[in-house]
Amino acid sequence: MTAITNDSTLFQTLGLSRELAQKSTSELQMADFLDLMVTELTHQDPFKPMENSELASQISQFATVSGIEQLNSSFSDLSGSLLSDQSLQAANLIGRRVLAPLSGGYLESGGSINGVVGLDDPASDVTVSIYNAGGALVREIDLGTQAKGEVHFSWDGSNGSGEFLPSGQYQISVNASVKGEATTPYLLTEAVVGSVTIASGGQGLNLNLRGLGSIPLSDVAEIR
Repeated sequence: MTAITNDSTLFQTLGLSRELAQKSTSELQMADFLDLMVTELTHQDPFKPMENSELASQISQFATVSGIEQLNSSFSDLSGSLLSDQSLQAANLIGRRVLAPLSGGYLESGGSINGVVGLDDPASDVTVSIYNAGGALVREIDLGTQAKGEVHFSWDGSNGSGEFLPSGQYQISVNASVKGEATTPYLLTEAVVGSVTIASGGQGLNLNLRGLGSIPLSDVAEIR
């Protein structure tokens, strides 16, 4: 039996180099794996040789792991590219008006609050109610009977007496009647995009709406 007196001799006997042994597992490449496989075959027990199926299985498993790592890396690069592209597109929204599922709107001085009421069925007594920050009803807009679909509404900022109210945030609710039963249609309110931010961890983009807070870009129903 050959005596092995040091680590270098051990690696040379196995056909390996010290540099390969110092590589981390994460840096093991297909060529390195094949070198290890050849060494294993060279020093295997001749009375118990490795089965062809076992050899193919090891190569397949390594290739699968390597492929998954490359796929994860590709997805990471793609995700970063999409986020960058989405950021550029979202930056163009600053100053634009969007429709989103909001429970209120922001009234600017001399402006109006606009929105959409969505009806899944023909409805009667469609009413949009506007409330101030204190929860007091300041205006009701009667839209009457409407067909199935979306109905646009606009509030000019005046109360029932024709007096114009101060700028600020106002709450909005919608009610209607379908075949004699009360129902709540969906509501989309128009808002102005003030700025855009990247969500925590780079997960998507948020639009900061003027006077109304932040919403995910994915919540936007329409860009105007």
